[in-house]
Amino acid sequence: MSTEFTLDPRLAGDSVPVIELPLCSVRLMNDARFAWLLLVPRRAAMSEIHELDEIERERLWREIGLVSDALRAVAPCDKLNLGALGNIVRQLHVHVVARREGDAAWPGPVWGSGVAEPYAAPVRERLVAALHDRLAAAAG
Repeated sequence: MSTEFTLDPRLAGDSVPVIELPLCSVRLMNDARFAWLLLVPRRAAMSEIHELDEIERERLWREIGLVSDALRAVAPCDKLNLGALGNIVRQLHVHVVARREGDAAWPGPVWGSGVAEPYAAPVRERLVAALHDRLAAAAG
């Protein structure tokens, strides 16, 4: 078992970096149908939240809160969905998805719903910049 953190190749391929918070790498899923962020704790060989120590679990919840606030500010929504499934990608990661009534998967889950539609580069870059700026300011 490796003791060095390495981002799962599927997460790396499906998303783009936004910012590094104290515990998590924050990444934007490259699917323009949904404003969708991932938080990936930089801990090697972890697949479950309970594997984090108590301080790290508290840090994860603080970072989920920061990311949720930032996402809602730049992508207004009707509901924020949180998930830590790990059925396909075992590496510990948390999804924060901004949902709108009538979106491509509403009212069902986003996972496995249709085919991802990658962002146009300029749109993706503006979204990443807006999220980065909000998170950098909030994280202090």
